[in-house]
Amino acid sequence: MNHSIPKADLQFFDPKRDYTVTWGKLPHWAQTGTVCFITWRTVDSFPESAKTAFQSERNQLLIDSGIDPTQDWKAALKNLPPHTRSRLQWSLFTSWDRELDLGRGACVLKHPELANEVSKSLLHFDGDRYLLTDLVIMPNHIHLLVAFRNEDLLRSQCTLWKRFTARQINRYLKKTAEFWQVEQFDHLIRSPDQFGRYRQYIADNPGRAGLTNGAYLCYSKVNV
Repeated sequence: MNHSIPKADLQFFDPKRDYTVTWGKLPHWAQTGTVCFITWRTVDSFPESAKTAFQSERNQLLIDSGIDPTQDWKAALKNLPPHTRSRLQWSLFTSWDRELDLGRGACVLKHPELANEVSKSLLHFDGDRYLLTDLVIMPNHIHLLVAFRNEDLLRSQCTLWKRFTARQINRYLKKTAEFWQVEQFDHLIRSPDQFGRYRQYIADNPGRAGLTNGAYLCYSKVNV
């Protein structure tokens, strides 16, 4: 799917403007109107064997950055200079995302009818509560670029998306199990160049995972 909005209308992170940072298992930055890269995954996409492999790579990335992974590494991460922290967080994310691209779990989003249900939900309030520019629905996870009308919507809208789509998918599958992971990865986009790199990352994800047409769904609407 392709639509169009002017790239000049997009807003990127400005540290001089108000923003908030909250922590769960991951840091979550929010700033009104700023484009944000968001990823969430199905609950069955990261079995224990994958967690072990990821934790080993994560620990090595932390050690390479001078952080002891056996201590409170999240606190140490907060104290890194912003550029260093951002680079390390991206390295940690790509390590995690490579595990997702291996296609573990039931991967039910490879079915077009279920991917379309998720896509319809993500686009339902586009232009009202938020501006969504790019997304890819992979068999067991989702990436999107979106700017929210206010900071609270970053958290609440993701919860609403997950709740609604999980109900629709479980109805289709005739199940009642938990479908999505509770927490998501999100990152405020810092510049037009970074926005371009994240757009390319989203567009390239199916190829990196070796998927063929029909096993994923892509969407973009930004003039470049």
